[in-house]
Amino acid sequence: MNYYFLGIGGIGMSAIARFFHQRGDTVSGYDRTESPLTRQLVQEGIAVHYEDNPALIPDKIDLVVYTPAVPKDTAEFQCLLQKGVPMEKRSQVLGELTRGKKCVAVAGTHGKTSTSSMIAHILSRTKLGCSAFLGGIAKNFDSNMIVDNKSEYVVVEADEYDRSFLQLHPYCSVITATDPDHLDVYGTYEQMLEAFRQYASQTEPGGTLILKEGISMCEEHEHHDGHEHHEIHLENVEAAIHTYTAHGLEADYYSQNVRNYNGNIYFDLRTPQRVLYDLELPNTALYSVENAVAAAAAVLSLGVSDTELREGLRTYAGVRRRFDYHIKTKNLVMIDDYAHHPQEIAACLESVRYLYPGKRLVVVFQPHLYSRTRDFADEFAKVLSSVDELIMMPIYPAREQRIPGVSSSMVLHKVKGLSKYLCSAEQVLELVPALYPDVVVTMGAGDIDRLVPRLEEVLAKEA
Repeated sequence: MNYYFLGIGGIGMSAIARFFHQRGDTVSGYDRTESPLTRQLVQEGIAVHYEDNPALIPDKIDLVVYTPAVPKDTAEFQCLLQKGVPMEKRSQVLGELTRGKKCVAVAGTHGKTSTSSMIAHILSRTKLGCSAFLGGIAKNFDSNMIVDNKSEYVVVEADEYDRSFLQLHPYCSVITATDPDHLDVYGTYEQMLEAFRQYASQTEPGGTLILKEGISMCEEHEHHDGHEHHEIHLENVEAAIHTYTAHGLEADYYSQNVRNYNGNIYFDLRTPQRVLYDLELPNTALYSVENAVAAAAAVLSLGVSDTELREGLRTYAGVRRRFDYHIKTKNLVMIDDYAHHPQEIAACLESVRYLYPGKRLVVVFQPHLYSRTRDFADEFAKVLSSVDELIMMPIYPAREQRIPGVSSSMVLHKVKGLSKYLCSAEQVLELVPALYPDVVVTMGAGDIDRLVPRLEEVLAKEA
């Protein structure tokens, strides 16, 4: 088969492209900009170009795979559409690849990538094995894709954007969070929750649905009184439902006695049957405990042993850009994180303060999308007001056109405190060392990752 990918540099797109290429199919594609990931694809033998030029499209194509992030008015998209070449969204292809397999899917407005990669790593070290399509580069595999043709399990990240996860019918479903997001797609929060309810109902009969304790699937039961409510209302689910949490004593799976020792986190896990003591997560964030509890609930339901779970967590190396250490010395720590939603930023900063109490914290944040910045301006400002020094970069627009009146300055104006700056990438490289940080955290889902190695190089001279 000959596959052509529009937006091949996307993390989800590249995983499928790699799968087809490894299978022996002919794969090529277009992306707007070159990146470390597209360069890696080229090194692996996949042809990639960066000019929106129909003349560069291969003559023989059996299927075009595209992402909604690629605008419909792209010249190549229009050309392929007019030629009548078969075209499918990435989510449709992923749904087809999981059909006939026992799909383990992780959905949620945050925590998907870390939880799914943790599950994939644990399963890959057992006799069950798994294939996986992940939303980040898992350090254990140095890839966002693994293939195990002998395994009946496939682990995937179930993306709620554009209702993509509704193409999946998982054997084991996990929902980590249902905070408002992607309202540019859904229109209202209730419509987003309806999509999550539909996803949950598609869990295979006889399978397992694992829910974060306290998440809401019903807008009228949101947290108006400041407390979480367990209002699920999933009448159509024919799977076993289990709950998990990192805080509290009422879920089916929960952590206890969480502690930090030399940057490693240890905790005890209580399950419906027993307690597993002294589980270890090396070099990680506090919020990883919650992801680990979710991953444990999933793999234990599939038959993984306590010993296999313990060893899988102990050897889990994490995901690039998920609380990703770049410098860790006595005098300086630099962490890069994909956080781009207020809840994710709050979780990241909570972990930093837990691991490095009393240290001078400098945060560099690049907002992602005009619509998200507009919808959560107050929430961004509130959570970012907790840092010692805040540097904001201009909004990364991704698929969006500019919205008048929406900018990083709008958020920065709402942030309490005087130690706040609006900077270009080049200015960031000059300013951060001048602020004499103890801990530096770079955050965002745009192209801030391209700044990270340059900032690391500058700071390494100071460390």
